[in-house]
Amino acid sequence: MTVKSIWLRKIHKWVGLVIGLQFLVWAISGTAMALLDMEEVAGGKAAAPARPELLPESAAAWPAVRSALGGMPLESLRVRPLAGRTVIEVAAGGETRLFDAADGRPVVVDDAAAKAIAETAHPDGARAAAVTPLRELSLAVREHALPIWQVDFADARNSSYFVSGTTGEILERRNDTWRWWDFFWMLHNMDYAKRTSFNHPLIVFVGFAMAWLAVTGFWLLFRTMWRHDASTVRSWLRPGAK
Repeated sequence: MTVKSIWLRKIHKWVGLVIGLQFLVWAISGTAMALLDMEEVAGGKAAAPARPELLPESAAAWPAVRSALGGMPLESLRVRPLAGRTVIEVAAGGETRLFDAADGRPVVVDDAAAKAIAETAHPDGARAAAVTPLRELSLAVREHALPIWQVDFADARNSSYFVSGTTGEILERRNDTWRWWDFFWMLHNMDYAKRTSFNHPLIVFVGFAMAWLAVTGFWLLFRTMWRHDASTVRSWLRPGAK
């Protein structure tokens, strides 16, 4: 064995140890995610959706809505319920606005509205413990855009509902089960910052390290053991040979 192959074996051993530990982390995190209740991860049981009011009421408010838009071309429009009322959601001029379907007045999703929306959506009718505007995107709503209200509940799940400050929709329903799942997801995809991607430099580096480990492992196998194994096989085939 040459000096070069001795050093290669040492490097191979330590790289194998690191990769082996990462395989263990993958196995544990993958098992944990599989064992967690996915319905709870998604936020648990949801409240029954409300039914929107009839369209004629919305049509009566439409002149006021058109006046508020100032003639901007419409991009989309829909009528939907929102915390006990019916609203008209209009996308025009690159922004989305809400109007009361009864009289066409603008609807602002402030802290009181966000609280009412979240409490209406809670399946157990729990009361909100705190309402906080997000100054920057947190991990819980990393795939959405501000403005967002965080509504926290003091329920058994430690639930947090995230309400869009633009549309008033419930963007996400997070709880302790989701927080555990997200932690194990972070370990599994090795994206320790944003927890969103499998295509980041660290995991690519680990992939190349695994490939290097496999190639050097085969090379060392044949380099250090082939001759000894070949002579052993020959002695088995010809027991009388010296």
